[in-house]
Amino acid sequence: MRLLGKALLYFLAIGVALYAAVAYGLFPLGSLVHPAMRAAFQAHSVGIYTHIFASMLALALGPFQFSSNLRQKNISLHRWSGRAYLSIGVFIGGISGLYVAQFAFGGFVSRAGFTLLALGWLFTGLMAYLAIRRRDIQSHRNWMVRSFSLTFAAVTLRIYLGIFSAVGMTFENFYPWLSWLCWVPNLLLAEWLIKSTYNNASRFETMKSAHEGAGNRSGPELRR
Repeated sequence: MRLLGKALLYFLAIGVALYAAVAYGLFPLGSLVHPAMRAAFQAHSVGIYTHIFASMLALALGPFQFSSNLRQKNISLHRWSGRAYLSIGVFIGGISGLYVAQFAFGGFVSRAGFTLLALGWLFTGLMAYLAIRRRDIQSHRNWMVRSFSLTFAAVTLRIYLGIFSAVGMTFENFYPWLSWLCWVPNLLLAEWLIKSTYNNASRFETMKSAHEGAGNRSGPELRR
Protein backbone atom coordinates (compact mmCIF):
# COMPACT_ATOMS: atom_id res chain seq x y z
CA MET A 1 0.00 0.00 0.00
CA ARG A 2 2.85 2.38 0.80
CA LEU A 3 4.50 1.68 -2.56
CA LEU A 4 1.16 2.14 -4.32
CA GLY A 5 0.66 5.48 -2.57
CA LYS A 6 4.10 6.70 -3.65
CA ALA A 7 3.50 5.58 -7.22
CA LEU A 8 0.16 7.41 -7.28
CA LEU A 9 1.77 10.55 -5.85
CA TYR A 10 4.45 10.58 -8.55
CA PHE A 11 1.92 9.80 -11.28
CA LEU A 12 -0.48 12.58 -10.30
CA ALA A 13 2.15 15.24 -9.61
CA ILE A 14 4.20 14.64 -12.74
CA GLY A 15 1.07 14.04 -14.82
CA VAL A 16 -0.47 17.40 -13.89
CA ALA A 17 2.89 19.13 -14.40
CA LEU A 18 3.10 17.68 -17.93
CA TYR A 19 -0.51 18.64 -18.58
CA ALA A 20 0.28 22.24 -17.58
CA ALA A 21 3.34 22.26 -19.85
CA VAL A 22 1.21 21.17 -22.82
CA ALA A 23 -1.90 23.23 -22.02
CA TYR A 24 -0.02 26.49 -21.43
CA GLY A 25 2.95 25.89 -23.69
CA LEU A 26 1.20 24.72 -26.87
CA PHE A 27 -2.26 26.28 -26.72
CA PRO A 28 -3.34 29.95 -26.63
CA LEU A 29 -3.63 31.30 -23.10
CA GLY A 30 -7.13 30.78 -21.71
CA SER A 31 -8.29 28.45 -24.45
CA LEU A 32 -8.62 25.47 -22.10
CA VAL A 33 -10.17 27.22 -19.08
CA HIS A 34 -13.80 28.10 -18.39
CA PRO A 35 -14.98 30.98 -20.62
CA ALA A 36 -15.73 33.09 -17.53
CA MET A 37 -12.01 33.00 -16.62
CA ARG A 38 -10.58 33.58 -20.08
CA ALA A 39 -10.62 37.38 -20.08
CA ALA A 40 -8.81 37.60 -16.73
CA PHE A 41 -6.16 35.14 -17.92
CA GLN A 42 -5.50 37.11 -21.08
CA ALA A 43 -5.43 40.44 -19.23
CA HIS A 44 -2.78 39.19 -16.79
CA SER A 45 -0.81 36.89 -19.08
CA VAL A 46 2.63 37.54 -17.56
CA GLY A 47 1.44 36.75 -14.04
CA ILE A 48 -0.43 33.65 -15.21
CA TYR A 49 2.48 32.25 -17.21
CA THR A 50 4.93 32.94 -14.39
CA HIS A 51 2.71 31.24 -11.83
CA ILE A 52 1.94 28.24 -14.03
CA PHE A 53 5.49 27.40 -15.06
CA ALA A 54 7.02 28.03 -11.62
CA SER A 55 4.32 25.90 -9.99
CA MET A 56 4.80 23.24 -12.65
CA LEU A 57 8.48 22.99 -11.69
CA ALA A 58 7.60 22.69 -7.99
CA LEU A 59 5.05 19.99 -8.74
CA ALA A 60 7.50 17.98 -10.85
CA LEU A 61 10.41 18.26 -8.38
CA GLY A 62 8.43 17.93 -5.14
CA PRO A 63 7.99 14.14 -4.96
CA PHE A 64 11.72 13.54 -5.50
CA GLN A 65 12.55 15.60 -2.40
CA PHE A 66 11.15 12.76 -0.28
CA SER A 67 13.12 10.02 -2.03
CA SER A 68 15.53 8.40 0.43
CA ASN A 69 17.28 6.68 -2.52
CA LEU A 70 18.05 10.05 -4.12
CA ARG A 71 19.38 11.48 -0.86
CA GLN A 72 21.60 8.47 -0.25
CA LYS A 73 22.93 8.04 -3.79
CA ASN A 74 23.24 11.67 -4.91
CA ILE A 75 22.96 14.18 -2.07
CA SER A 76 24.22 16.95 -4.37
CA LEU A 77 21.31 16.41 -6.79
CA HIS A 78 18.88 16.34 -3.85
CA ARG A 79 20.21 19.68 -2.62
CA TRP A 80 20.17 21.40 -6.02
CA SER A 81 16.69 20.14 -6.87
CA GLY A 82 15.56 21.30 -3.44
CA ARG A 83 16.99 24.75 -4.11
CA ALA A 84 15.17 24.89 -7.44
CA TYR A 85 11.95 23.72 -5.77
CA LEU A 86 12.12 26.45 -3.11
CA SER A 87 13.66 29.36 -5.01
CA ILE A 88 11.89 29.01 -8.36
CA GLY A 89 8.88 26.81 -7.70
CA VAL A 90 7.73 28.03 -4.31
CA PHE A 91 9.11 31.57 -4.11
CA ILE A 92 8.36 32.72 -7.67
CA GLY A 93 5.26 30.54 -7.89
CA GLY A 94 4.02 31.85 -4.54
CA ILE A 95 4.63 35.53 -5.32
CA SER A 96 2.95 35.24 -8.72
CA GLY A 97 0.18 33.15 -7.13
CA LEU A 98 -0.44 35.92 -4.64
CA TYR A 99 -0.79 38.32 -7.57
CA VAL A 100 -3.15 36.19 -9.69
CA ALA A 101 -5.29 35.40 -6.63
CA GLN A 102 -6.45 39.01 -6.59
CA PHE A 103 -8.46 38.55 -9.79
CA ALA A 104 -9.56 34.94 -9.24
CA PHE A 105 -12.98 34.01 -10.57
CA GLY A 106 -15.61 33.63 -7.85
CA GLY A 107 -15.39 36.88 -5.94
CA PHE A 108 -14.20 37.34 -2.37
CA VAL A 109 -14.40 33.64 -1.40
CA SER A 110 -12.07 32.63 -4.23
CA ARG A 111 -9.71 35.56 -3.72
CA ALA A 112 -9.43 34.83 0.02
CA GLY A 113 -8.87 31.10 -0.50
CA PHE A 114 -6.18 31.46 -3.15
CA THR A 115 -4.51 34.34 -1.29
CA LEU A 116 -4.17 32.24 1.86
CA LEU A 117 -2.91 29.32 -0.23
CA ALA A 118 -0.16 31.52 -1.74
CA LEU A 119 0.79 32.96 1.66
CA GLY A 120 0.86 29.49 3.22
CA TRP A 121 3.00 28.19 0.37
CA LEU A 122 5.51 31.01 0.81
CA PHE A 123 5.55 30.60 4.60
CA THR A 124 6.08 26.82 4.62
CA GLY A 125 8.81 27.17 1.97
CA LEU A 126 10.57 29.83 4.04
CA MET A 127 10.39 27.69 7.19
CA ALA A 128 11.77 24.67 5.30
CA TYR A 129 14.67 26.81 4.06
CA LEU A 130 15.44 28.26 7.50
CA ALA A 131 15.32 24.79 9.08
CA ILE A 132 17.87 23.33 6.66
CA ARG A 133 20.11 26.38 7.06
CA ARG A 134 20.39 25.62 10.78
CA ARG A 135 20.77 21.89 9.96
CA ASP A 136 17.53 20.89 11.67
CA ILE A 137 16.80 17.95 9.37
CA GLN A 138 13.60 16.75 11.04
CA SER A 139 12.05 20.21 11.10
CA HIS A 140 13.10 20.71 7.47
CA ARG A 141 11.36 17.48 6.45
CA ASN A 142 8.21 18.42 8.32
CA TRP A 143 8.02 21.83 6.67
CA MET A 144 8.70 20.27 3.27
CA VAL A 145 5.76 17.91 3.81
CA ARG A 146 3.57 20.92 4.57
CA SER A 147 4.97 22.81 1.59
CA PHE A 148 4.37 20.00 -0.87
CA SER A 149 0.85 19.44 0.46
CA LEU A 150 0.15 23.01 -0.72
CA THR A 151 2.00 22.45 -4.01
CA PHE A 152 -0.26 19.43 -4.53
CA ALA A 153 -3.26 21.78 -4.51
CA ALA A 154 -2.70 22.00 -8.28
CA VAL A 155 -3.62 18.30 -8.45
CA THR A 156 -6.49 18.22 -5.96
CA LEU A 157 -8.10 21.29 -7.57
CA ARG A 158 -8.37 19.39 -10.85
CA ILE A 159 -9.68 16.26 -9.13
CA TYR A 160 -12.44 18.22 -7.37
CA LEU A 161 -13.12 20.11 -10.59
CA GLY A 162 -13.83 16.82 -12.32
CA ILE A 163 -15.95 15.48 -9.45
CA PHE A 164 -18.16 18.56 -9.17
CA SER A 165 -18.60 18.74 -12.93
CA ALA A 166 -19.53 15.03 -13.03
CA VAL A 167 -22.28 15.43 -10.41
CA GLY A 168 -23.82 18.31 -12.35
CA MET A 169 -22.91 21.32 -10.20
CA THR A 170 -22.49 24.56 -12.10
CA PHE A 171 -19.01 26.03 -12.37
CA GLU A 172 -20.15 29.33 -10.88
CA ASN A 173 -21.46 27.59 -7.75
CA PHE A 174 -18.61 25.22 -6.94
CA TYR A 175 -15.48 27.04 -8.11
CA PRO A 176 -15.27 29.52 -5.20
CA TRP A 177 -15.18 26.60 -2.76
CA LEU A 178 -12.42 24.90 -4.73
CA SER A 179 -10.12 27.73 -3.65
CA TRP A 180 -10.35 26.24 -0.15
CA LEU A 181 -10.99 22.55 -0.82
CA CYS A 182 -7.90 22.23 -3.01
CA TRP A 183 -5.51 22.91 -0.12
CA VAL A 184 -7.08 22.85 3.36
CA PRO A 185 -7.64 19.04 3.43
CA ASN A 186 -4.12 18.58 2.01
CA LEU A 187 -2.60 20.58 4.84
CA LEU A 188 -4.65 18.72 7.46
CA LEU A 189 -3.46 15.41 6.00
CA ALA A 190 0.13 16.68 6.09
CA GLU A 191 -0.22 17.52 9.79
CA TRP A 192 -1.62 14.05 10.47
CA LEU A 193 1.28 12.42 8.60
CA ILE A 194 3.82 14.51 10.50
CA LYS A 195 2.28 13.67 13.87
CA SER A 196 1.91 10.01 12.93
CA THR A 197 5.56 9.79 11.89
CA TYR A 198 6.67 11.66 15.03
CA ASN A 199 4.59 9.41 17.30
CA ASN A 200 5.95 6.26 15.64
CA ALA A 201 9.51 7.54 15.99
CA SER A 202 8.92 8.43 19.65
CA ARG A 203 7.40 4.99 20.32
CA PHE A 204 10.43 3.32 18.70
CA GLU A 205 12.84 5.37 20.81
CA THR A 206 10.87 4.54 23.98
CA MET A 207 10.95 0.82 23.19
CA LYS A 208 14.65 1.02 22.33
CA SER A 209 15.44 2.81 25.61
CA ALA A 210 13.40 0.31 27.61
CA HIS A 211 15.16 -2.59 25.93
CA GLU A 212 18.59 -1.10 26.55
CA GLY A 213 17.65 -0.36 30.16
CA ALA A 214 16.54 -3.93 30.68
CA GLY A 215 19.83 -5.15 29.23
CA ASN A 216 21.82 -2.91 31.56
CA ARG A 217 19.89 -4.15 34.61
CA SER A 218 20.36 -7.81 33.74
CA GLY A 219 24.17 -7.51 33.65
CA PRO A 220 24.78 -7.06 37.38
CA GLU A 221 22.16 -9.66 38.22
CA LEU A 222 23.89 -12.22 36.05
CA ARG A 223 27.26 -11.41 37.60
CA ARG A 224 25.80 -11.91 41.08
